[in-house]
Amino acid sequence: MFKTLVNWTRHCVAVIPCFNEAPHIEALVAEVRGYLPNIVVVDDGSTDGTAGKAKAAGAEVIRLGRNSGKGAALRAGWRQARQQGFTWALTMDGDGQHAPEDIPKFLARAEKNAAALVVGDRMGNAAAMPWLRRQVNRWMTRRLSALAGVHLTDSQCGFRLAHLETLMRLPLSARRFEIESETLLTFLAAGLRVEFVPIRVIYESERSNICPVKDTWRWLCWWAAQPRAAS
Repeated sequence: MFKTLVNWTRHCVAVIPCFNEAPHIEALVAEVRGYLPNIVVVDDGSTDGTAGKAKAAGAEVIRLGRNSGKGAALRAGWRQARQQGFTWALTMDGDGQHAPEDIPKFLARAEKNAAALVVGDRMGNAAAMPWLRRQVNRWMTRRLSALAGVHLTDSQCGFRLAHLETLMRLPLSARRFEIESETLLTFLAAGLRVEFVPIRVIYESERSNICPVKDTWRWLCWWAAQPRAAS
């Protein structure tokens, strides 16, 4: 279905959604450019100079007028990438929790197994994750595995590589952090090949943009609305 040999520097773009990530984004863009020269940073209503630092580091910047959520920011970046003719999109978080040196693993896995979606897997070193994040990830992943009817390893990782034309055909609507779950289930429901690759676990002391109460509640509402297989 997919070409197994890709000129990644020409046909793949990195899409990085950001909300107030000025301390990290400049260094992140510079590192990513060592693997993929084309980068789209989607500034999701930041107020701290994120956009200027991303642009100074060499990224194309899309600015959303107000904070619209990670899902909305990602979909804006994917649309821009598709309009520019890219065929693959690598997504990373802008907070420095994803290591650019892991990028070749995603590209190699897509080529080797003709996967439509390659997802980062942090659970091989789960002990390095904060305890609460680890437990919530496992809980969500078990429930998504049950919905999909397949064993998943790390359903919530935002470090991913996706075939862009396929991605844009799928009915994605999530506006916030549910986007990772929705994308994964939608690819699987369409019968597309999904692969997981082990990646580094990086957690610093910086505050996450995830709001534990609001975002968990949104995820639960989204999960409850998903169709279940007939018993």
